Formats: sequence, C-alpha cells, structure tokens
Amino acid sequence: MSRSGSGDGGARDGAPLDSATITLESGALVGPPSAAGRLHLVHPPELAAALELGREAVVLGRRPPDPLGLVAHGTVSRQHLRIAWDGRSRAHLAADLGSHNGSWLDGAPLGPAATPLGDGAVLRAGGVVWVYETVPPGDPSGGDALAERIPGGARDVARLRAQIALAAPDPSPALIVGETGVGKEHVARALHDLGGRRGRFIAVNVSELSPQLVESQLFGHVRGAFTGADRAHDGLFRAAEGGTLFLDEIGELAPELQPKLLRALQEREVRPVGATEPRRVDVRVVAATLRDLARDLEQGAFRRDLYARLALWELRVGALRERRPDLMAWVARFHERFRRERKQPAATLAFEADAVEALLLAAWPDNLRGVDRLVHQLAHLAGGAPIGRDALAPWLDTTAAAGSGATDSPQTPERRAAPASREELEAALAEHGSVRALARWYGRDRRQIYRWLDAFGVPRGEA
Repeated sequence: MSRSGSGDGGARDGAPLDSATITLESGALVGPPSAAGRLHLVHPPELAAALELGREAVVLGRRPPDPLGLVAHGTVSRQHLRIAWDGRSRAHLAADLGSHNGSWLDGAPLGPAATPLGDGAVLRAGGVVWVYETVPPGDPSGGDALAERIPGGARDVARLRAQIALAAPDPSPALIVGETGVGKEHVARALHDLGGRRGRFIAVNVSELSPQLVESQLFGHVRGAFTGADRAHDGLFRAAEGGTLFLDEIGELAPELQPKLLRALQEREVRPVGATEPRRVDVRVVAATLRDLARDLEQGAFRRDLYARLALWELRVGALRERRPDLMAWVARFHERFRRERKQPAATLAFEADAVEALLLAAWPDNLRGVDRLVHQLAHLAGGAPIGRDALAPWLDTTAAAGSGATDSPQTPERRAAPASREELEAALAEHGSVRALARWYGRDRRQIYRWLDAFGVPRGEA
C-alpha cells in the first residue's frame, strides 16, 4: 500500500499506418481480477489524496494502527472502517468498525458485515467521502505533461492520457468515441498540439454542415462549379493544410459522401467540386462520434472501410459517471471559471458530505455540460454555508435524469443495504428472477448488481 496526492484536474510528416485498427479502450478492465485497488479521498477537498490498496487490510480513522489509514477529520472515529482483500470473492471488502458517525456504501448504511466494493463505489465515513476503483498493477499513474490539458486522477483518465501520448506523433487518422459532453474535442486538440502539427486545428460539426453544400465545404469548389459559385473556395481540408481537421459527429456524414472522405484519407488528396484534377493535402483527420458505429455498420448506415480507416487509432473517453474520483474537482474547476469570467471575488462552492455523495451517485447524462449547468445554478450559494443534500435536490434531479442510459436511478429513495454474502445475493436473485427486478428491489443501477455478481463469483448466466 502507498499513499499519494490525487492527480488534478487539463504529428510529424510521414505515411499513415496501414496496419490493423489499434483500439485504445479506457473503459473495461482486461484480464483476471487482481488485488489492486485505489481509494480516492474526494471530500473534504483539502484532504484529497489517493490510497493504494493491495492484499493487506487497512483500517481508516483518526488513530489507525497503520499511519497509511490516517484520516485527519473530526467526524471520523479513531478506527472507523476496515478494508481488506477477500481471496474467495476476489474483491476488496469494507466494514464499519462500530464508528460513532456511521458509514455508507453507495448511499446505503454500511454495517459490520464485510461488503464488496464495486468498481466506482462511493464510500462515506462521517463527513469524509471516498471513491473506490479497481486498478490492475502497472496501470498508468497519470502524472505526465498532459495532466493540465486532460485533468483528473481517475484510472480511465490516466489511461487516456497515456493513449494520447502514444497516438499523437503519428499522422494517421484517429477516432474518438464518447457520450455527449465528455470532452472529445479537448482530446482532439491534445492530439494536435502534442503531435507538433505545424498547421491549424480546424473543428467542424458534421451535423451542422449544409446538406446541399457539405461536399464543397469539405473539399472546396472551383469558380462556376454550381449556381452561386462566383469564386473558388478551398474547403476545410485545404484550410487545415499541415494541421488537423477535427470532424465531430462523423456518424452523421451522408452515405453518398463517405466514399469521397475515404478516398481523401487513403490518397491524401481531395477533388474540389467542379475540378478535373485532385489536389494533394497534408492533413491529419481526427473524427469523433457519440453514435454506436458498430450498429451503424451492421445496418449499412456507415461504411465499414471508412470506419476501418478512421479508427487506425481509436480512443474512448469515458462518461463522467465512470470517472467519479474527478467529479468534485470538475465542479471546482467550472466554478473557478464562472467566477473568473464574471470578475467575482474568490469564494468556495462548498458541500456537505451527503451532497457530495449524491453528486457522485448521479447519472450525469450530459457529463461535463451537466456539471457546468449545475455550477451556474448553484454559484449564487458560493461563500455561504455548505450545500446539503436537501438543498441540492431541485438541481440534482434534473442533472441525474434517466437519459444517462442507466435504467434505474441511483437516487431512488428505497435503497436497501448491499448483500453481505453470496448466499444472500443468490437468494434475492432467485426470489426476484432477473437483474432488472433485483436492481429495482435494491434501489440500485443494474450495473451495480452486475458488480455484486462479479464480486461474489455468481456467474452472470445465472442472472
């Protein structure tokens, strides 16, 4: 075990790679479960730190037997929580040690029974809040030059920074995949800047291009090519000469234009509308999408050969709910920007622990845009008393709307305690018959039920 400060939170010329697609996933863990985990202390912010967990048990509190578990906060008991690795369930288990102010796991009371910590679990002890992550040995720590540009200490963010550093020097096309509001354009700009491209970074949302003029807007046209073309136009490809063209929402590109984009990528040349000869271009294309392109491929809505060419590098930007350790830092970052833009005096947007817990468990369907919206709604409370869960409810309910893809809101009021054993989970599953029904019974998201199944070694097929 080791303790460290939490991470904060911000191509050369040459032939493109013709090799198979290199998929860079920053989401699901690969390989067998391990004993490695990380406990991010996210509240209070002045105590922010990360505690690395292995197979040795650790006691958290104001006077723990091991100084690694020291939590210097008045709401925490001398020995408040115990976290230990369980080889049978292959998970870290947490148990309350009879604390004075109590413990909660994912919003439900945590008692003395050892309970598995799922990936992304939210753990609260008195007024202190942690987020637990599984982290396989050798995962990137995130302490690199990209931390200012792509901030955050979460596991998936550290992986993403490592992937950007690997992909940036190569001029081949790249595809960035992620939900709305996760910061895909920031990743594209990082690829451009780190790659040392000498030309401009030009960003365009494909869905906003004129259906009648999109070919001209991308590839240009010659004078007289069509009615109204009273002068020649270079197009976005040639405007980005020597630089990067970022095509956001690439899944919206009309089918009839997809082969022309494919040719531009393969041949590194474009043919302006009305021209008889192609024009050479040196442009790195970075595309992004929130669509399920694999489904579009099967339905014929997107060309498989274009996808293969765009995704020579494929980077996934995880949803905000998948990088919970960074959420409160993003709240502080957006509030600082809000205050600076309005030339307001310094003031802290402070929260009670139960409000932080609720924010962490929210679905955040709009991701960082949702955080920005929340900050705009709460900024007038900065400098006052800390915001509690009850005061947060009107804004939290709109932020944690069902549009996140989570079928059951993690904020449902009828939350039952997590199962304490495999037998208890199997009995509940037998009684309710399905993961959906079990999620409704426990008042949890279905993903949490799957985490419990994995932690207790219950085959998913039985569910």
